[in-house]
Amino acid sequence: MFGSSKSSDETKSTSSTPAAGGLNALVKGTTVEGTIRCDSDIRIDGTIRGKLICKSKVIIGPTGVIEGDITCQNAVIEGRFKGNLSVTELLNVRETAEIDGDIATGKLLVQSGAKFNVACKMDNGAGANGHSKSTDAKPNASTQIATGKTVSN
Repeated sequence: MFGSSKSSDETKSTSSTPAAGGLNALVKGTTVEGTIRCDSDIRIDGTIRGKLICKSKVIIGPTGVIEGDITCQNAVIEGRFKGNLSVTELLNVRETAEIDGDIATGKLLVQSGAKFNVACKMDNGAGANGHSKSTDAKPNASTQIATGKTVSN
């Protein structure tokens, strides 16, 4: 009854359909290991170890922890992140954030007090002719800036 694969399969198929305009949430005290995919915004106040793929905004709250990879459109980080982060539009790093890893983003906002120890690549997006425009900085200079030497705690 409880261990049948039929009820498990039914649960998976109904829970994978996101609510239009809904917000997914992982509350404090909850830990998830594996891959999470979502179409709408998600707020993390618990812990994820693995991969998060979101077509919208990822919010890591002050108690949130993610160790792994994130791919999303926009991100706001107030908690801890360690891994690879790919944000197509805006990455907003708040003063309570602790970030270690590799980042690729379109735009970056880092508030004073954040612990921001990363290698960062910024891409301004596609131009009118469809070609990608990258920031015009030397690789070594951008790495030094992005590793947190300009933001101190």
